[in-house]
Formats: sequence, structure tokens, C-alpha cells
Amino acid sequence: MARILLAEDDEDMRRFLVKALERAGHEVVDFDNGADAYGRLREEPFSLLLTDIVMPEMDGIELARRASEIDPDLKIMFITGFAAVALNPDSNAPRDAKILSKPFHLRELVREVDKLLQAA
Repeated sequence: MARILLAEDDEDMRRFLVKALERAGHEVVDFDNGADAYGRLREEPFSLLLTDIVMPEMDGIELARRASEIDPDLKIMFITGFAAVALNPDSNAPRDAKILSKPFHLRELVREVDKLLQAA
């Protein structure tokens, strides 16, 4: 079981993601913005940061960049409808972050999360 920090500003999407990940056996702590998620990340360790890119207060790329400064071994996955933004070299997104483009099926999300967590 992994500890996952989820940052997603869409309430319905966040609820579905939490439910799917918890059913897969993971512990999920979720926030509706990057700033609050970052605050929690500074308090305790997580196995994976799962974050939307476009969010209020602090976007997912900034959250991921700051998170990787706190924990360089933290796995990062972006969920976004704006994959080109994350792939842009000028975005300063962590280079080894995984990107899952919306729309996706919840089974696909769980499979990709599990794959990323098992990677060395």
C-alpha cells in the first residue's frame, strides 16, 4: 500500500480518483489546490504525488517542482488535459514525471499508478 498525495481542483474528479485508488489498496490524502497539498507534503512523507496541472493558488508543475526539492525520490504523476504544457521543457516540470492525459479510465489510472510505484 502506498501513500498518495492527490491535488485536483475538480471536486467530482477528485472524489472518483480517491475512491479508485483506495479500492486498489492505497492510502490517499487529497486537496483541491496545490498550496494546501504542498503544506501537507512538508509535514509528512508520501510515495506518490498525483496532481492536476491547472489549479488555483499553485499549479501542479510548481507543486511538483517544490515537492521534488523536499523529496527527490518522490514519484510524480500529472493528470491533465494539457499534456503539451507538462511536456514543454521550459515548464521546469520534473523530468521523470509521468503524464496521464484526460480523459482516462479509472482502471488505467490505477494501472499507471501501480506501474510507477513499482519502478525503481
